[in-house]
Amino acid sequence: MEHGDAHITVVDEEGNEQLCEVLFTFEEEKFGKSYVLYYPVGAEEDENEEIEIMASSFIPGEEGEQGELKPIETDAEWDMIEEMLNTFLAEDDEDDEEEE
Repeated sequence: MEHGDAHITVVDEEGNEQLCEVLFTFEEEKFGKSYVLYYPVGAEEDENEEIEIMASSFIPGEEGEQGELKPIETDAEWDMIEEMLNTFLAEDDEDDEEEE
């Protein structure tokens, strides 16, 4: 994974590849990690008009190499990610309202 990419390929435990669209990335000094939030390309919204958003920490690759996605390890990280996502979605809603 590289900064600025709009898409990443995620490989699950069974080795299946899935193309995902990057929602946003951020770095968190408290945990000393970078994070990416993403969802499968072509994902369908559920009855609440929501799409399942996934999150991973990532290690950027060296120049020309792909980075490595890592699972989120602690509840504290999940809480921080959820807070960042809520802030991102609230800002996105404000932008939508300003365009109307």
